[in-house]
Amino acid sequence: QVQLVESGGGLVQPGGSLRLSCAASGFSLDIYAIGWFRQAPGKEREGVSCISRSASRIYYADSVKGRFTISRDNAKRTAYLQISSRMPEDTAVYYCAAAISLGGTDCTTRAGEYSKWGQGTQVTVSS
Repeated sequence: QVQLVESGGGLVQPGGSLRLSCAASGFSLDIYAIGWFRQAPGKEREGVSCISRSASRIYYADSVKGRFTISRDNAKRTAYLQISSRMPEDTAVYYCAAAISLGGTDCTTRAGEYSKWGQGTQVTVSS
C-alpha cells in the first residue's frame, strides 16, 4: 500500500523539543521532495518547511525559522520535522507530503505540487 504515515505528535508543554516522523511505505522516498504543512483550527493550511530529494535545498517559513529543523533519511524512507522551543502557536495538525515533479535540487511549500499526503498528526502545545 502506497502511503505516508506521520507520527510523533501529542499534547506537550511549551518549550522543549518534539520530533515528528513521516514514514513512506510502498514507494521509494528518495525520488520525492518532502514538504511539511500544518493547519491550525480556523486557519488555512500553512507550508512550514520543505527539503529536496538530496537534502541540498531546505526552506523554512518565517514563522518557524530558527525553531524547526527538517531532515530526511532516504535509506529509512523517513523524513523528520524537529520542533524546538515549542509554542502554543505551533498547535496544529501537521501533514507531510511528497512531490515527484520537482527537480532533484528543488523543493516548495506550494501544496499543489504534492501528490502524496499523510493523514496528519495532531500537535497540541499547552501548559
